[in-house]
Amino acid sequence: MDSQVYLSGSQTELTPEDKFFLENVKDKFEEVKMRWVTDYLDELDPLPAAILDVGKVRVNCQRMLDATQRLGLLWRPHVKTHKTIQLTRLQVGDEATTPVNIVISTLAEARMLLPLMKEYKEKGREVNMLYSFPAHKAAIAVLWDIHHALGENSVTLMVDHPDQVQLVERHAHDMGFKIGVFIKIDTGYHRAGVLPDSPECDALISRVLESERSGKCFLHGLYSHASHSYNGQDSQDAISVLCDEFEGIYRVARSRLSGRSRPLVLSVGATPTATAVQNPGVDGATSEDGPETKRLREMMAAMKAEGCALEVHAGVYPTLDLQQLATHARGQSLMTHDDIALTVLAEVVSLYPGRGQNDTTEALITAGSLALGREPVQGGREYSGWGIMSPWRAPRSLENEEDLPKYPVPGPDFPKGFKGWEVGRISQEHGILVWKGKKEDEVPLKVGQKIRIWPNHACIAGAGFDYYAVIDSTLEGRDPDALGPRSEEVLDMWLRTRGW
Repeated sequence: MDSQVYLSGSQTELTPEDKFFLENVKDKFEEVKMRWVTDYLDELDPLPAAILDVGKVRVNCQRMLDATQRLGLLWRPHVKTHKTIQLTRLQVGDEATTPVNIVISTLAEARMLLPLMKEYKEKGREVNMLYSFPAHKAAIAVLWDIHHALGENSVTLMVDHPDQVQLVERHAHDMGFKIGVFIKIDTGYHRAGVLPDSPECDALISRVLESERSGKCFLHGLYSHASHSYNGQDSQDAISVLCDEFEGIYRVARSRLSGRSRPLVLSVGATPTATAVQNPGVDGATSEDGPETKRLREMMAAMKAEGCALEVHAGVYPTLDLQQLATHARGQSLMTHDDIALTVLAEVVSLYPGRGQNDTTEALITAGSLALGREPVQGGREYSGWGIMSPWRAPRSLENEEDLPKYPVPGPDFPKGFKGWEVGRISQEHGILVWKGKKEDEVPLKVGQKIRIWPNHACIAGAGFDYYAVIDSTLEGRDPDALGPRSEEVLDMWLRTRGW
C-alpha cells in the first residue's frame, strides 16, 4: 500500500527525480517485497540490508509524545532520518487529534508526505510542514504546490538573512495569503542562523517585522538547532545545552519581540536535548534532580508565564544509534544499546587470523561506507569505529542455544571501555571487523555468518538504502516449522524517499 501512496493526490508535476524513482526504485521495491516479507533475517539477500525494529521504534516515539504532553510542550518531529510515511505516523501519533507539525529537509520529503498531510487535514487535524533549510529560490516552486494543496498556514519557511524575506514575500503574493516564518537563531552550533544580540539579528528581525506589518508574512517564532549537544556525556550536559538554546532565543524574544498579540513559538532541539526532557525530575514530579534540571524547569516556567509557546524538535530519536548512546542524554532506564532500532544486516565473507592488533582476527564484511556512512561518533575519543556488531544470534548451524557465542555489547560507559567486534576500517563496499580486546577473549566468527551492525549515525546509514525490512522484536515464540523466531520475521517493507 505504501509504495502506492507516494505522490498520490499531489498537485505537483513529477520532477525528473520523481520519474526516476517511480520507474526504477519502486519496481525494485515491489520485487524485493514479494521475496522478503514472511522471510526471516537469515534468509535475506542481497545484502547489506537496513533492518528496522518497529517494536523499538514505537517505544521511542511514544516516549517523546508522552514527555511533551506531560510538560505542555509543542512537538515537531523531523522526518529526515527515516524518510518514510509509516514512521511519520508513529512520530505524530496516528490516532491523536493534536496538530501535525513536522520538519522536512528536502522537497522529496514534502512530496512524499503530501498525501498523509491531506489525510490528517481531512480528519480535522491542523497540519504544518517546516522547510528547515533557509528559504531559497530553487525550493519555492515546489513549496508553492505543497502550500496550494494543503491551504493556508500549512507550510512554514525559515529565514536567517534579510534577502530571504523577499522570496517569502513573492511566495505570499503568489499564494494570496500571509506566510509564516521562523527566524533561525544560532545558539552555538554555527551551521546556520544569526547570533543573538548581533547587528545581523537586529536587521533580520526588523526586515521580518516590516514584512509582517505590510501583511505579507507573519513571524511564527524563533528556531534553534543544537547538534553540538552530540558532544555531551550525560543528561546534565544535554539539559545544559537545551537551557542555553532556550536562553539564547528567549533573550531575543524579550529584547525585540515582547508584547505581541500572537504567541511566539520558541523552538529548540536535536535528539540529545529533546529526549533529555524525558528524564525524571524535568517535570518536577520526582526528587531526581540536578542543577541543570532545576534551571530548565525554572526557565520553562518563566517563558510560559510571558506567553511564549515552547516547542521541541528532533529527528533521529525513533531509530537511535551509537552516537545517541554515547551522549547519555537519558539515564539507563530510558536509553541502552537495546533501544537502537536500526541495524545493518551484512555477511562475513572472509576471516584473517592473526592480522589484527595483538594477533587477533580481522573479518571482511559486506557493509562499507555506502551502507554505514563515514561519520565518527562525536565525543567518542575512546571509540573510533564505524559501527559495532550487535549480539544477534549466530548461524542456525549451532543447534543448542547454550552453544551460541556471547558477543559483547556497549556498556553504560560507552564509548569508554568497549571490548568486542567493531567495524574498524571501511571503504566503499568493504568493511573490516576488528576485535577490540584481548586475544584470548576473542569471540569467534564464521565465514557465511549473517551479522547485524549498529551504525554510528542512523541518518547517514539509512541514506544508503531504498527501503527498510521491518521486524518486531517484541513478538514472542516460534511458529511450528518456522525457520526462525517470530521476532526475526520480516513483517513489511517500508519505502524511503530519495533525492532532493
